[in-house]
Amino acid sequence: MPRWFNTAGPCNPDHHYMLPAMRRLPEVRRLVEQQGYFVVHAPRQVGKTTALLSFARELSQEGRYVAALVSMEVGAGFPDDTGAAEDAALSSWRSAARAQLPATQQPPEFPVAPPGHRIASALEAWSQAAGKPLVIFLDEVDAVRNEVLVSVLRQLRDGYRNRPLNFPSSMALIGLRDVRDYKVASGGSDRLGASSPFNIKVRSLTVRDFTEEEVAELYAQHTADTGQRFEPEAISLAFELTQGQPWLVNALAKVAVEELVTDVSQPVRRQDIERAKATLIYRQETHLDSLAARLREPRIRAILEPMLAGQFLGDIPEDDRRFATDLGLVRRNAAGTLEVANPIYREILVRTLASGTSDTLPAIHPSWLRANGRMDLEQLREAFLSFWRQHGEPLLASAPYHEVAPHLVLMAFLHRVVNGGGTIEREYAIGRGRMDLCVRHGPDTLAIEIKVWRDRESDPLNDGLEQLDGYLQGLGLDSGWLMLFDRRSNQPPIAERTRAEQARTPSGRQVTVIRA
Repeated sequence: MPRWFNTAGPCNPDHHYMLPAMRRLPEVRRLVEQQGYFVVHAPRQVGKTTALLSFARELSQEGRYVAALVSMEVGAGFPDDTGAAEDAALSSWRSAARAQLPATQQPPEFPVAPPGHRIASALEAWSQAAGKPLVIFLDEVDAVRNEVLVSVLRQLRDGYRNRPLNFPSSMALIGLRDVRDYKVASGGSDRLGASSPFNIKVRSLTVRDFTEEEVAELYAQHTADTGQRFEPEAISLAFELTQGQPWLVNALAKVAVEELVTDVSQPVRRQDIERAKATLIYRQETHLDSLAARLREPRIRAILEPMLAGQFLGDIPEDDRRFATDLGLVRRNAAGTLEVANPIYREILVRTLASGTSDTLPAIHPSWLRANGRMDLEQLREAFLSFWRQHGEPLLASAPYHEVAPHLVLMAFLHRVVNGGGTIEREYAIGRGRMDLCVRHGPDTLAIEIKVWRDRESDPLNDGLEQLDGYLQGLGLDSGWLMLFDRRSNQPPIAERTRAEQARTPSGRQVTVIRA
């Protein structure tokens, strides 16, 4: 039976290309053997469920344990009704056990219990009937909220002392967040009654992304099955674009081999991965759409807005920074600085934020395109100046992130410029007060440095020229644009102060400075 790259639900080795499930969670076996209660947290679709479902089956087959992965997700439909949430979850547990365990290891009939005691009563009965230590991996535990989450955690904490014969010998709570953040999901109160709402846990584990070598290993499975190669440059680009995020790694390959290069005698090349990336971004697949939906949450905005503007984060609570990291939107780089997790997410975030502005843009005649399809950068400059003078004020007011409103309007304009015939690459320089853009259209490349002039700051021209100099050097270009957006108070109208002038970088590169 042919296998494929999976982008929906847990992986099955009979159907999907996949890496060894527990390679990225090597500590779990030891924790189970030590009767540990622990937490596994990571962003969505990185392989948590796949790994622990596989490990549960492995444990049961070895014969020393009865192990199963069950979920609290259906209980999320009853955020304020503990009894209904418990009943829904327990019904799904029975279905999960039927799918994972032989008839001799099925749980007994769960006893009747009052609301707030049903999860613990069920686990106690199952542990007593199992005949072997029971291991439970409780998935989507942070899907339930408010009083339901408080109740579930209290029941688990209370039953813990009765293990291993009368309560699960070992248990993992699986979700987006570390357990220390469950108070947020429970309403941010101290109702959990402890410094940690799950203070019986011995470890908090996370599931790392793939390494570049693992991306190559995964793609090599497709080659072994079909004979179709991924060229080394294609694999390197796939890792660069995704930084090893498992869903993205699989999604790029799936689009490449199922839609773009369907002839398995032809290799997947670097340009095919580029096209696959564009396809994913255009479709705004469910995984990407769910991330984009978070952008207007105040906690996420407080982090992303200064990050996009190149400003320091300021006094952002640690819980909020950790929340954004646990969602997978941002990560810490080798220097310990927060950054957007990967280039595909960077593109998605900015496109999403600029989408409302894009939808309100007036028709723009492509006067910058020559007859041969090449870009005329002088005409592009004049087109932008005209556009900004006429439409800048109302469009700035409509942008969702005030601090980066000029950036979003500019990028909405540039999306019209490339219009499917090119790309826009973005770099955010947190704490350095800038954003770098690289516009590619056919053989033409335009590097743009964006700086914002705010109240109580000096003219950013000199800093911008120096920063653009380094950016141009890295791209191997001799010229570029420096965009200086003046956001100081009490300035003349945009139409009056928008102009272009020429300048040179410290190393002598020619720069068009656009003051807007």
